[in-house]
Amino acid sequence: MTRFRPCIDLHAGQVKQIVGGTLSTQESELKTNHVSKHPAEYFSRLYRDANSLGAHVIMLGPGNEDAARGALAAWPGHLQVGGGITDANAKKWIEAGAEKVIITSFLFPEGRFSLDRLRSVLSALDNDKDKLVIDLSCRRKGNTWYVAMNKWQTMTEMEITKESIEMFEPYCSEFLIHAADNEGLQQGIDTDLVAKLSEWCTIPVTYAGGARTVEDLDRVKQSSNGKVDLTIGSALDVFGGSGAKFEDCVAWNAANAQ
Repeated sequence: MTRFRPCIDLHAGQVKQIVGGTLSTQESELKTNHVSKHPAEYFSRLYRDANSLGAHVIMLGPGNEDAARGALAAWPGHLQVGGGITDANAKKWIEAGAEKVIITSFLFPEGRFSLDRLRSVLSALDNDKDKLVIDLSCRRKGNTWYVAMNKWQTMTEMEITKESIEMFEPYCSEFLIHAADNEGLQQGIDTDLVAKLSEWCTIPVTYAGGARTVEDLDRVKQSSNGKVDLTIGSALDVFGGSGAKFEDCVAWNAANAQ
């Protein structure tokens, strides 16, 4: 059943909500919707107290590891962490308190998918796929979607299709998929992508990008027949938004729990 999933996005050591398509090495190009006055662990405790499960902590670039560790320490074993995860550090993040690690860019050297790298990450996690989330965040090309890496700035050759989803599923416990072109814009979700993900995925999948209100949870539920979860970021009141209240999202989960 569709549920709201919270997030903690970290940039330069702070909790921020950013227009995803503007992330690059040029700081002047960055468009930020909100910079929180609270540290990452504040949001971990908020989610813990509301028993809001399945949250992901994303490190957008360098300088975020201390903040991520603070978030994990505030609610050990309940948060997923991603951003710069490789076979060399995946196990360390689990040991630091992550429930699961999320991986994207490491799997696509030079923009091309490497099965050997995926297997090496899984091996580093003692072949426990329940500890691994594959992030297939993407950008749209016409009526297709291609995986984007390096803070969503570099397009890979990997198209998201039924076949590519089937190829990944034996190696992970769930997917996280940001629609990078929608991320942070609060201009609506990509319902076409949501519908396709519900058709293609047989394991849990979380969609993020463009959500504006609590009603978008109903839209995702309808578009996916309850198979896809939704993250709401910039529109959420705890991140300076006005479209959705965190407590209303928690209440939606409770009302729609099965």
